[in-house]
Amino acid sequence: MTKLWNDLKKNMKEWGSVAVEKAEEVSKIAVAKTEELTKISKLKIEIHQLQRDQTKTYENLGRLVAYHAKEENMVNFTGNKEFYRSLQKLDEIQEKIDDKEKEIENVKEVFDIKEDEIVSVSPDVVEKVDQEEIVESEEVVDGEVEETKEIIESDEEDTDEKSTSESQSN
Repeated sequence: MTKLWNDLKKNMKEWGSVAVEKAEEVSKIAVAKTEELTKISKLKIEIHQLQRDQTKTYENLGRLVAYHAKEENMVNFTGNKEFYRSLQKLDEIQEKIDDKEKEIENVKEVFDIKEDEIVSVSPDVVEKVDQEEIVESEEVVDGEVEETKEIIESDEEDTDEKSTSESQSN
């Protein structure tokens, strides 16, 4: 009976140590996988920020083109430094986005991570963040928006004056 008891204790110790080793191994794998998934999420957030910068640059470029077309009757931007700086900035942003996307693919490939293993942010959270960004950008752009309204109003006044003078001449 004592021998049986001693054998049982010995086997329990061996099983326990094997179980501890396996648990450590599994936790190390889980930690490594979590780190890589976190890295991918961080890169995706950086891509989202770059895409927002890209959108703002397109908006500014549109304002520039609209202003020059409307106020200066200029539609040829040859030699316009601001126009070409905006185009260059767009190219640089796109290059950074492409690099980040390649980095994500490399991490997925090296650590054998499938797309369905990556938890995406819920649409509600993205929408909330986007709405907050819109509010922030409206505050920053508010002065420009007022300028645009002033230009539109002055053009409408010019149009009204022309219509009035044409009707009087008829």
